[in-house]
Amino acid sequence: MEGTELARQVLGLSGPRAQVESVLRTLLGTDARFREDGFGRWSLVPDAALGGRRLGDLRYAVVDVETTGSSPRSGHRVTEVALVEVRGSGRVDSFSTLVNPGRPIPRRIQALTGITDRMVEQAPHFHEVAPELLRRLEGRVFVAHNAPFDWRFVSAELARAGKEAPEGPRLCTVRLARRLLPGIRRHDLDTVTGHLGVPVASRHRALGDADATAQVLLDLLERARTAGVDRLSDLPGLARPSSGGEPSPRG
Repeated sequence: MEGTELARQVLGLSGPRAQVESVLRTLLGTDARFREDGFGRWSLVPDAALGGRRLGDLRYAVVDVETTGSSPRSGHRVTEVALVEVRGSGRVDSFSTLVNPGRPIPRRIQALTGITDRMVEQAPHFHEVAPELLRRLEGRVFVAHNAPFDWRFVSAELARAGKEAPEGPRLCTVRLARRLLPGIRRHDLDTVTGHLGVPVASRHRALGDADATAQVLLDLLERARTAGVDRLSDLPGLARPSSGGEPSPRG
């Protein structure tokens, strides 16, 4: 956003342009969360805005998607999406919906998830739920169990809907569990929840898996804090945005 516009619309400052810009630089110039491009335009620095903050001060969007297959590049689509917001030491809100994928759901996927073609026939298409999903993702750390898989589908569906995926850190609870739960050999959701004693209300359904992952996240964050890790940027298992590679199959 252009500096004077930011100052007037957001901060309520007024006066000559040079004076407004001077005040803005005084307020934001030493704040690592903001950057100026040299032309008077200011923007948030995603990693600085979130990565440097304390774990307990952040908001986390714990996401799970059910899909027609393993790869959006092969034309597979989302059939269900859920997001559980975690803040501080608990779950504060959730959102979930079936999604019409616009293509048949393979029988083996129907058997695994229980989501049938008939169930999604009258469900909204992804572009209809994209604005609400984006609202709930903005300003939050994206979290999932095998985050590259869920992120790839979410970002692909947003792109199809003409929306840009939000920038910011992504946290994979599989990677985090590998670092903080060295005593177990497998780190799929069933093994991790079993090890931690986390109940799963509805396995292979988006909200059930997102709820379980949210509880896993809270346990792992507490273990990290006990180990002396207090900031997101220092957390083992932090997955930064990347455009390369295919998502691996879900565990």
